[in-house]
Parts: sequence; C-alpha cells; structure tokens
Amino acid sequence: MTDVSLDADQLDRYSRHVIMDGVGPEGQQRLLDASVLVVGAGGLGSPVIQYLAAAGVGTLGIVDDDVVERSNLQRQVVHGDADVGRSKVDSAREFVADLNPDVAVETDETRLTADNVGSFLAEYDLVVDASDNFSTRYLVNDACTLAGVPFCHGAILRFEGQVTTFAADDGGPCYRCLFPEAPEPGTVPDCATAGVLGVLPGTVGCIQATEAVKLLVGYGETLDGRMVFYDAAAMSFEEIPVDPRPDCPVCGDGGLESVHDVAYEATCRI
Repeated sequence: MTDVSLDADQLDRYSRHVIMDGVGPEGQQRLLDASVLVVGAGGLGSPVIQYLAAAGVGTLGIVDDDVVERSNLQRQVVHGDADVGRSKVDSAREFVADLNPDVAVETDETRLTADNVGSFLAEYDLVVDASDNFSTRYLVNDACTLAGVPFCHGAILRFEGQVTTFAADDGGPCYRCLFPEAPEPGTVPDCATAGVLGVLPGTVGCIQATEAVKLLVGYGETLDGRMVFYDAAAMSFEEIPVDPRPDCPVCGDGGLESVHDVAYEATCRI
C-alpha cells in the first residue's frame, strides 16, 4: 500500500480525487510521487501539461526546442500573447508554477535525439508523446519499447486525431506494429501546411492525459492494444485493435537492439 502523507492543503486541492473509489488518497499519493516526461509543449503538450499539473503529478519533465509564435496561440493554450518569442519550455514552466505549487517542473530546451533519449527515460515513470513529427514519434516508440517504459501517443491534423497507449513491458504491441516505417518525407502534410482545428489537440491531449493518470493510479482500462481515431468534423470516434506483430522490427522476435541503428531523419527505417 502507498504511504499517504497528504497535508491539509492537498486534501483540499485534490478532494474530488480523494473521495473517488477509483483514486482515493492512495491514488493521489501515487500521482504526487510520480514523474512524467512530456515530449513537446505545443498543441498536444498544452492540455497534457495542464491536466497532469492540475492532477498533482509530482514531477513533470518538458522537452521542446521551439519558441512561441503567434500562430501557436490558436491551440497551444499554456502560452499567451506575452510569451511570443519565449522558449516554450520556459512559458510552460511558468504556467505550471501558477497552477500548482506541488508540481516540480524539469525543462530541457532541446530536441529529443538518439543520443539523449536514454538519459531522459531513466528519470521518468512514463512518457507522453506530444510531438509533431515522425522522427520524434518513432524515436519515442523505439526507446520506450526497448527500455520498458510505458507511453501515450497522440497525433493530429486538420479535423482528425489519433491516440493510443503502449504499456511497453506486457507483451503488447508498439507503434511500429501498426506503422512499421514513417511515410516518405513530403508525402504527408503537417499542421503548418494543412492546418489544424484549434480545439482538436485539446480533445486528443486530454485523452492522453487521462491515460497517463490511469496508468499512474493503477485504475481502469487503458488504450493498450487499441487505437482511437477521432473525427471532429463528424464528431465520431472509431476504435481499431492493435495487435503485436511477431515480425515487428522493434518488439518482434530478433527486433531492434539500439536506437542508434535507426535513421530517424528520413523514414525511420531500421
């Protein structure tokens, strides 16, 4: 059983968690003792950071090498107009400090790479992939799968989003079981060229944050083995099963041994 040491202010702040059968004081203590790495402080990272901080996740790591642009503000809601030109990680850290003093924020204004990903994963219980590019997405998958670190994946474009969770150490699938390689560069547009509905990352990011909280508390069923596709235009959700593949280049038999064996700048081919 988790040792519970909630003070009076925390019992007040997290009272709606504490009274829940699925969370309770023990679950809240697990959140306060937990550490989560959020990769990206943009559209998806914003709601993830907001809600994990509000929930009382004790340590939030935020990795992003970008600065706030005015065009970000339509969807990246942890940043404001006064933050334009600032580092996104600095802006996000300030947001969390204003929201919840219980949360320690570790920021790194850098890009996740094959050289530094291992040192990041060693410090955190789970990862939320809120990145906006294929190279980082595949790197997170490969590194987390090899290290046995669970992670929540999300992606968005125009009116559509997808989200799933990979437990990483339970014999379940990984991202490459569904998408073995990234598409050829230039064949899939990004949000900067195709656009994205401003509220869309709020929905997808909130699902990612929900998955992270459930994993940390140890309650409910996650999306491990399932991927949800969300169409905001049709207001519809479609769920597809994601099964482990014996020939998966990462989690299958004789799969990847090191992230240094992958060309992440191109098609992420092993």
